[in-house]
Amino acid sequence: MRTHYTSFVFSFLLFVLLANTSRSQTLDSTNLPIILLDTYGQIILDNPRITATMSVIDNGFGNTNHVTDPSTDYNGKVSIEIRGSTSQQYPKKAYGFSTVDSLGINLNYPLMGMPAEHDWILYAPYPDKTMMRNTLTYYLANNMGHYASRTKFAELVINGNYRGVYELQEKIKRDSNRVSIATLLPIDTLGDELTGGYIIKVDKVTGSSTETFTSNFDPEVYFQYHDPQDIDLMPSQKNYIMSYVDSFETALNSPNFADTSIGFRKYASEKSFIDFFLLQELGRTVDGYRSSCFLHKNKNSNGGKLKMGPMWDFNLSFGNADYCSAYDSTGWQYQFNSICTGFVPHVPFWWDRLLQDTLFSNHVRCRWNDLRSNLLSTTHINHWIDSVANLLDQSQQRNYALWPILGIYVNWEYYVGLTYQDEIDYLKMWIEKRSIWMDNHLPVNPNCNPLPVHVPEALHLSTMSVVPNPSSGNFTVKFNKNISKGHLQVYNLLGEKVLEEPINQTSQFNLVLTNMPTGIYLLKVMDGSSTLSSKLINQ
Repeated sequence: MRTHYTSFVFSFLLFVLLANTSRSQTLDSTNLPIILLDTYGQIILDNPRITATMSVIDNGFGNTNHVTDPSTDYNGKVSIEIRGSTSQQYPKKAYGFSTVDSLGINLNYPLMGMPAEHDWILYAPYPDKTMMRNTLTYYLANNMGHYASRTKFAELVINGNYRGVYELQEKIKRDSNRVSIATLLPIDTLGDELTGGYIIKVDKVTGSSTETFTSNFDPEVYFQYHDPQDIDLMPSQKNYIMSYVDSFETALNSPNFADTSIGFRKYASEKSFIDFFLLQELGRTVDGYRSSCFLHKNKNSNGGKLKMGPMWDFNLSFGNADYCSAYDSTGWQYQFNSICTGFVPHVPFWWDRLLQDTLFSNHVRCRWNDLRSNLLSTTHINHWIDSVANLLDQSQQRNYALWPILGIYVNWEYYVGLTYQDEIDYLKMWIEKRSIWMDNHLPVNPNCNPLPVHVPEALHLSTMSVVPNPSSGNFTVKFNKNISKGHLQVYNLLGEKVLEEPINQTSQFNLVLTNMPTGIYLLKVMDGSSTLSSKLINQ
């Protein structure tokens, strides 16, 4: 778990800054659905839940929604609380809620056109300033043939106060329209009934009261019972899924791990592991494989093998984290344990071992080639990003007027764009660079369909490093190529430009801030249409 003192201090300073600078915003109309919450004066807490009234105004795609319009969707009671762990440091809060009837009993409802359920999440995009990394990942997973949470953007108003752009998301749980596995009842303790359905996850244990079990091959890999939760499972059921995971790991660690009959495939769905691997690596989520990493298992009579997924929690993905090399479009995320020694929890040993199986690695290569010809092509992904950016064009302006963080570093982001378009351009650029690196570094299999020829789109951003950082005012800024005719800008925490200088025909220069107050600054270097950024800590 990341505990850098500087990041903690910065998080506190940012919270104070936004508490004093965020401007009041009102919402009259929008092209997005509107969610209105009335808590009757109660404060929404982390725990316990409170009861509130929620109404949804959604006049349909392409139509304008006004806060004065009558409700067109849900209009009733909800039980609601703040959700999240690390994300609770941010002033824009995420919420978990259930639709309930007048007596407070869970009420399944087809909210915003999604399949009826009562468990929902209002996700609050904050460090992901594009507000679309999660949605992009779930879109890709769904179109690869796997369930991932359905999402819908909306603007939220609580007690008459505008709160910004949110994403309504399905909570991961067993349901015929979500993770479609059998219901596991307390009486299911024998035979085939005992063998499914389980949703578990590899996750960190910090802040969790959920019972865990650890891998017999690495005590820093933690498994949690997700659905059913530990309190709803019988001892024999906990023992069954724990033993099944151990059997899978034992088979994978054995000399015969690649044997198609007695190796890992006896316990695991190869295709789900392949697709999970490809999406995790494409996004290079800093917590990938080791936190919020879900698995599920149906009854043996219905397939019964361990499957990876659903995908979850990608806000610090696609180049959006500034530590443990997660910002680098090169390198493998599954090798995190050696990249970031000392960090826990660990990535399970599975992925390195799986890639030692020639058949598995061949299937990975062929699957990647097929996906790159359509769903994961740069053209397709860029089209999706542009269409969502267009959908959010008006609402993101209101969101960032309320939460003025564009151009300001937020834990733990790597790139800090001055505008929303900067953030969109960086996302597209990073995904393209990452995709091309994977094209060239995934296992080679000449029997696959050939990889489509993709012409790189404007990959002219160089890389920049700043040393030492922190510094007492003298920084050396280095590039991997010459900056031909550019300029640099330095901004303080208030977003005020405090320095601007030209840069000509150099790959290195000295930046002097000895006359500036100590604190955190943002450095931006522009070279034609390219922009690089880095935070500076001036001691």
